[in-house]
Amino acid sequence: MIIVNTKNYKTSSELLKLAKLIETHDLHILIAVPATDIYPISAKTTLNVYAQHTDYVKDEKTTGHTSAQSARASGASGTLLNHSEHKLTLDVLKKTIEQCNKAHLVTVVCASTLAEAKSILQFKPSLIAFEDPALISTGKSITSSKKHDIIKFVSLLKNKPTIPICGAGISSIEDVKQAYALGCKGCLISSAIANAPEHKVASFLSDIHDFFREK
Repeated sequence: MIIVNTKNYKTSSELLKLAKLIETHDLHILIAVPATDIYPISAKTTLNVYAQHTDYVKDEKTTGHTSAQSARASGASGTLLNHSEHKLTLDVLKKTIEQCNKAHLVTVVCASTLAEAKSILQFKPSLIAFEDPALISTGKSITSSKKHDIIKFVSLLKNKPTIPICGAGISSIEDVKQAYALGCKGCLISSAIANAPEHKVASFLSDIHDFFREK
């Protein structure tokens, strides 16, 4: 499993172009997009589309919030939560996961440390993405910089229903292979696909396709 977090690198027609490029290479890849792009991407591709974030809402009087229900109705099948660029308190995170479960959204919850991952695990999200914020967009992969922490993280989730994935600085097929070798079941990738020249993106996507075909 590969989740591409497009952040706000691309929107509208440029984001759709990227989504269609991903679609031609591999359907093992999911795409997390801004709330405004959930519907057009889900309607015009066969990709599984995730929201980049959903909000906990007490009622309908929540101007400017993206509820789990509205994300689902727009075509999202899952959501990222607690990304280092959009952190939540544990109390709000718990309530948000509960609302996502009711809306039948897959929850991918980011954790910056092992301690945070342990706290998040009690809420039983679908996946936890272990990311070191200091490595995001650096091209320096967590799979080499935090190898022993990843092993501990995978061990923490052993025999639990929550799936372990990792992210931050993953920018090559070797990084992806290393993540799987360390026990993760997927990767969260952003700039190496969402903000790279098209020829490099195509090459990376081709490598990912070949990797999954051989697994």
